[in-house]
Amino acid sequence: MDTLRGYLSGWTAAHKTLAILAAAMLALGGYALYYVMSQPSMAPAFTGLAGEDSAEIVEQLRADGVPYELASGGSTVLVPEEQVYEARIQAASAGLPASSGGGYGLLDDMGVTSSDFQQSVTYTRAVEGELASTIEAFSAVQFAKVALSIPEETVFSDAQEDATASIFVNAAPGTTITDSQVQSVVQLVSGAVDGLRPENVAVVDGDGGVLSAVGEGPAGGSSGAALEYEERVTASVQTMLDSVVGRGGSTVVVTADVNPESAERLEETFDAAEDAPALRESSSTENYTGTGGGAAGVLGPDNIAVPGGGDGEGTYTAETEELENAISKVTETTTVPPGALNSQSISVAVDENAAAGLDMPVLTAMVTDAVGLNEERGDALNVSIVPFSTADADAAAEALAEAEAEAAAEAQREQFQQILTSAVIAGALLLLLLAALLILRRRRKQQTEELEDLGESYPYEALGAGQAAEAAAVGAGQRPATLLPPDAETAVLPVARPDAADGGGAAFGADGEESVQRRAELNALAAQDPERMAEHLRALMDEEASKV
Repeated sequence: MDTLRGYLSGWTAAHKTLAILAAAMLALGGYALYYVMSQPSMAPAFTGLAGEDSAEIVEQLRADGVPYELASGGSTVLVPEEQVYEARIQAASAGLPASSGGGYGLLDDMGVTSSDFQQSVTYTRAVEGELASTIEAFSAVQFAKVALSIPEETVFSDAQEDATASIFVNAAPGTTITDSQVQSVVQLVSGAVDGLRPENVAVVDGDGGVLSAVGEGPAGGSSGAALEYEERVTASVQTMLDSVVGRGGSTVVVTADVNPESAERLEETFDAAEDAPALRESSSTENYTGTGGGAAGVLGPDNIAVPGGGDGEGTYTAETEELENAISKVTETTTVPPGALNSQSISVAVDENAAAGLDMPVLTAMVTDAVGLNEERGDALNVSIVPFSTADADAAAEALAEAEAEAAAEAQREQFQQILTSAVIAGALLLLLLAALLILRRRRKQQTEELEDLGESYPYEALGAGQAAEAAAVGAGQRPATLLPPDAETAVLPVARPDAADGGGAAFGADGEESVQRRAELNALAAQDPERMAEHLRALMDEEASKV
C-alpha cells in the first residue's frame, strides 16, 4: 500500500482525471453488458387477444411474478422463453382467455327457453366465428372478421333473396394478400354457407381496399388475369430470345384481351341411332262405305251448285301410325370464369447488331409456337429488326464510373481522416509524454537543488561519526533514523563544501539562520517521504562521487 500510495502521489491532476474517467467508463460498460446479458429472451405466449383477455392475463402474470411485454397493440403477450408453457398452463387453469370471438362454443350456452330469433342469431354468430378462425389460419392473414347476411327462407321462390357475406382481413406484417388467396377465402366462405354464391362475397383489407366486390369477384380480376398472362408469356419468350440473340439483344411486349365476365353455358344435344327399333309403336285403320244423300252437283254461274240429280255412294278409309323412337340426349353445363383470353398481340424487337446471321422466318416461327398464336381468334404477331439505342447503356456506364470515382474519393477521404486521426492521437500522446518528462525533470531538478542545499549545509564529510554511518546507510539504500544532529534547530555548525579548492576546509555558515530553516524543512520532508528522500540523497552522493 505504501508503494501504491507513493506511485499514485506522483500522478498529475490530468492523470488522475483520465484514470477516474476510464474507471467510470469501464464500470458503465460492465453494467450495460451485465444488464443486456441478464435480460431474458422473450417469446410470444398469447397472440390475437381481446382487450379484456390481455388485461386479465397481465394481472395473472403479475400475481405469479412472471416478467412480460406487450406487443401488437396489446393483443400479443411476451414472456421469457423458458416460461412460455408454464404461463400458458397457469392461464388455462384460471380460465383465460375467457372471451370468445364466436365459434360453435356459443351454442353451448343456449338455454331451452331461447327463442327462434335468438337461436338464429346465435347460430349465425357461431358460423361467423368459425369462419374467421379458419381464415386467420392463413399465413398471410393476421386478423379476420366475417359478417353473414342470411335471409329467411320463404315458400315463394321469386321472393327469396340471396345470402351475402362481408369479410375483413388484415394482412400479417411484411406480407401481402394475393388474388389467389382472396379467391381461396371467397371459396371457403361460400362453400361453408348454404345458398351463398362466390360472387356475393365481399372482401376488404385493413387499408380499406376492396379485394373482392359483390357481383364482380376479386377486384381487378380481369386486369389481374391479363397482367399475369402477359407477364408469363413475356418471360417465356424473352428467355428464349436471350438464349438465341443474347441478353439485351431483344425485347418483348405482350398485350392480352381477356373476358372480364363470368358466365354459364347450357348445351343439350339430341341424337337418334340409325336402324334402331322403336321403343313404342301403335297404328289404327278406319274404313267407311255407304249410300244416301244427294249426289254432289257442279257449280253453276255465280258459284252456285246445280244439283245433278240421283243418289250418291261414298267410301272412306283412314290409317294412323305412331312410333316412339330411341333418342339420346346430352346436357352440358359449362361455367366460363372471368379472365378467359379473347385475343393477344405480341411485338418482338431484335437489335440489328444481334440479328446478324439469324434466320428471321425461323425466329418468327419459334415465337409463334411459344405464344400459341391463333389467327382465327384475332391474335397478331410482329417481329422486327431495329437498331437499339445505347443512350441508357452509356448513361449507366457513366453513372457507374462516377459512382466508382466517388467511392474511390470517399475511400481516400476516409483513409486520410484515419491517418489524420491517428496523427492527432499520436501527437497528443507525444505531447502528454513530453509534458510528463518535463514535469518529472523539473521535479528531479527541484529535488536535486534542495538536496544540494542540504549538502552545502551538511556535506558528507562534515558529519560526525554516527551521522556519517547513517549517510552511508542512505547510500546503501537503507532508511536512516535522522540526517541532522540533535542541536540542528539551535546550533549553526560550520560546514565545508566537498568541492572546495582547499579540499573541503573552507568555512560556510554566514547565513546560519537560513541554513537552520532549510534543515528543518528538509527534515520534515524526510519524515513525510523517507524513501523519496533517500533516493535523492543517493543521486546526490553519486553525483558528488563522480565529481571527485
